[in-house]
Amino acid sequence: MNPRFLENQTAVVTGGTRGIGLKVSEALAEAGASVIICARNQDDCDKVAGTLSSKTGGKVLGKAADVSDSGQVAELFRFVEKSFGGLDVLVNNAGVGFFRAAGDMSVEDWHRIIDANLNGVFYCCHEALPMLKKRGGGYIINMSSLAGKNAFAGAAAYNASKFGLNGFSEAMMLDHRYDNIRVSYIMPGSVDTGFGSGATGAEWKIAPEDIAEIVVMLLRMPARTLVSRVEVRPSKPKK
Repeated sequence: MNPRFLENQTAVVTGGTRGIGLKVSEALAEAGASVIICARNQDDCDKVAGTLSSKTGGKVLGKAADVSDSGQVAELFRFVEKSFGGLDVLVNNAGVGFFRAAGDMSVEDWHRIIDANLNGVFYCCHEALPMLKKRGGGYIINMSSLAGKNAFAGAAAYNASKFGLNGFSEAMMLDHRYDNIRVSYIMPGSVDTGFGSGATGAEWKIAPEDIAEIVVMLLRMPARTLVSRVEVRPSKPKK
């Protein structure tokens, strides 16, 4: 099996400077893809892109973009086109998570979560789809959560964003399957990234590199087959 099966392909990973996004970016570069990572801070993007380029021997570039801003997203994909001439893979990983009861949440808090976790995915897909069609097809992978099917107290906005993301992903898959564009979404449980207010270093949690391995597995699947949804849980969660 060719370990660099993504050679001559271009991938975009949002939220690519840390956590799951960082490990996904590394895995795609190791598989031979030219990778563009984005985060909100250009210095972070440049630093991580340089580190990944040196570590993997691949082409990794960074471009700052707040995915909740459609104008910045459009600029990101213009940068992709200018840098590598097209797009083959989009991994929508950027997101925010903070948790309050619905009655305690401000309008600004609500919009911050929905704009990043749901609207941002749409903005990226809206820019990516024409580029993928131009290449004759491609793959979009959206990073969701088990919170997208299991509501819990204190997470009204976060749950809503991930429930919505799941529905959006499934509809987009149906819309574009005959354009040779595959769409999958991954629903992890607790991942050891420090996301939200969680601390890192919990051995029972899913490692972010495990999610990256799933992304690579999806991309390796024959074009005739689509794994549309992946649910991932810690094998032995904390009791």
